[in-house]
Amino acid sequence: MNKYLKITLGVLAVILLGIGLLVVAFVLEMKPDKDEEEKIKIQAEQYLEDKFNDNFEIYDTLYDNMGNFEFEYAAKVREKKTNTQFLVYYDDETNQMVDTYIADKWADDLETEIRPFMKKTFGETTDLFVFFTNEKIGQEFSIAPINPRSYKEFDVSPTIRISVPRKRSDWDEKNLNELISFLKSEVKLQNGSVIMEYISENGVILDDEWGKKF
Repeated sequence: MNKYLKITLGVLAVILLGIGLLVVAFVLEMKPDKDEEEKIKIQAEQYLEDKFNDNFEIYDTLYDNMGNFEFEYAAKVREKKTNTQFLVYYDDETNQMVDTYIADKWADDLETEIRPFMKKTFGETTDLFVFFTNEKIGQEFSIAPINPRSYKEFDVSPTIRISVPRKRSDWDEKNLNELISFLKSEVKLQNGSVIMEYISENGVILDDEWGKKF
């Protein structure tokens, strides 16, 4: 009996040791490398010096340990006057530093322009999130950061997500069509996607999301 007990305990000890090693490895993998963080900061500082002006500053770094982005490390940068926040990172495809400034600035500008109409149409508790799928849109259109211009000057297709803390209403489609008409006639946005989602304040999904392209 003692022999079997020792074997069982030995097996359990090996299993626990293996689990412990996996936990340690996972924790270490989740932690950013200080040297890599410092490296991206230095690269970003040089990039900002070459492409931007003194109105921009690095305030943090981003470590993507889950593979959500096309980079592992990025510098978080903000424009001092407008507080527009964006990323600067090394692009493995082009082998050069890139930024998301234009995409993030245009998203902020569009959100600011449509928020009053959206709040009036869908209610004060409505939340809004605007983004451009192509985060390197500034490089694609060769737009200088010191002269960001406007999204209205280009053929762009942003995504607008509207979140309301309730279930779907019979009026939602009518209101969404009115928003699209406003985007096309007043905002001069000819292409895009609008998505409605229904999520409570504590994050519970209340209904299926849906949307329209225009």
